[in-house]
Amino acid sequence: MSPYMAVLRRDLALALRRKNEVLTSVFFFVVVASLFPLGIGPEMDTLRLIAPGILWVGALLASMLALGRMFAADYQDGSLEQMVLSSASLPGLVAVKILAHWLLSGLPLVLLAPVLALQFDLPSEAIGVLMITLLVGTPLLSLIGSVGAALTLGVRGADVLLSLLVLPLYIPTLVFGAGAVQAQTAGLGASAHLSILLAMLLVAALFTPWACAVALRIAIE
Repeated sequence: MSPYMAVLRRDLALALRRKNEVLTSVFFFVVVASLFPLGIGPEMDTLRLIAPGILWVGALLASMLALGRMFAADYQDGSLEQMVLSSASLPGLVAVKILAHWLLSGLPLVLLAPVLALQFDLPSEAIGVLMITLLVGTPLLSLIGSVGAALTLGVRGADVLLSLLVLPLYIPTLVFGAGAVQAQTAGLGASAHLSILLAMLLVAALFTPWACAVALRIAIE
């Protein structure tokens, strides 16, 4: 079996044994998206206006909940050191772990978003754009967050430091992700925002695994 497929299957299997960790992100996203309509009231014009920002902020915060566990367990049990010393490419193994993180914490949010968007009376075209932006944006969140997780690995107070490090880097993704849905709702089209999100995703996919590999080697040493 390819070492990359072995790492992917191992991460998914371990996550399925600890279902509560996976469900925490999903439950948090559902709670955040459901409480705002109850607190703001039944004014549909207001709900349609704030829906993109609320759904995107909820997805962003939910994806952050699992960042601290991306490399922590492997660091504690020695698996990370074996990955560093193995003949397989460390950036490739890191990319696989980022993919596993997205499958567990990002993809469920993409699938839940259309159901939660109905609470805000979003039109079908806006819901479609919302799904596309989350499908492009959540992998970007995982890629950016992986760098922060690698840099704070083994540091005291890593969770707080990780949030302070990653949140400012998430702002462009949040702005263009929510802006695409708002532009579609206003009839302006979302192609420009989606193009920028795709460009950011491509750049992050090319450079993030290498940056994470360097940070992980420093953490091991």
